[in-house]
Amino acid sequence: MEMDRPLFSVIIPHLNQSGELEACLASLDAQRLDRTCFEIIVVDNGSASPPHEVIARHSGVRLLSESQPGPGPARNTGAREASGEFLAFIDADCRAHPDWLLSAERAFRTSPDRTILGGDVRIWREDKAYTAIEAYEGVFAYRFKLYIEQHGFSGTGNLVVRRSDFDKVGPFAGIHVAEDMDWGRRALSTGLQFRYVPEMIVFHPARRSLQELCVKWDRQIQHYLNMAQEKPGWKLRWTARALAVLASPMIDFTKVIASDRIEGIAARSKAILVLVAIRAHRARKMLSLLRESKTVVWNREAGV
Repeated sequence: MEMDRPLFSVIIPHLNQSGELEACLASLDAQRLDRTCFEIIVVDNGSASPPHEVIARHSGVRLLSESQPGPGPARNTGAREASGEFLAFIDADCRAHPDWLLSAERAFRTSPDRTILGGDVRIWREDKAYTAIEAYEGVFAYRFKLYIEQHGFSGTGNLVVRRSDFDKVGPFAGIHVAEDMDWGRRALSTGLQFRYVPEMIVFHPARRSLQELCVKWDRQIQHYLNMAQEKPGWKLRWTARALAVLASPMIDFTKVIASDRIEGIAARSKAILVLVAIRAHRARKMLSLLRESKTVVWNREAGV
């Protein structure tokens, strides 16, 4: 590696989240890896007010812009301008553990070539008492170990890859698909492999309400539908999957009881109530989409 080339390029897509971006950049300022070893690139994706003031409060941060909507295109712009040997992707509303990049550096030293790293994502909590959404998402949101080890992809909110390997896979897709799943499948097809690194921790705030959680799932369900429609006979499989989602709390409540990611009877009771409510919403949404058509926009939806 050239001496003037950083080891990591941290790439952050941003859209109308200046407060969250401030916390994200502060967490990167607190990294235990020497600051000369990484650069930070924020890519604004059409914010009403670009985060110039936030960027100015943190030294050595570059602000770029990408007009094509979606976090995937924003990440691609950051990757094109990056100079690091490794690309480290994190979202603007996340906070990195102080050892995030140091853990990634150590993991690469013990991993074979052609390995992509994904880490743990935990719910960030300000207060001691769990809200119902925090309890639910503490168990069921951001299950990166499951994604990596069983489904063959890592979420892009905590993903680190060699620049050379990223170039082999190609850029992230746009908003019409779940870009992390799509990119992960393409990575596997090139012979790359994912490794889950539990010490590589990123924190994400829970949604503030059941409505926000429903909106998140509406967007994700549309992504799944876009992929399902590519195969013949998809409607029958889609209907069966919706009914399975509706019945799933009868099994998944045991995951709440056994989880070590939340504590206390009250928190587990809250998580089970949200589990039932959100699975009912998901099933209802899936069935309604059999007769509707929508397009997905990053952080919002627009009917067509």
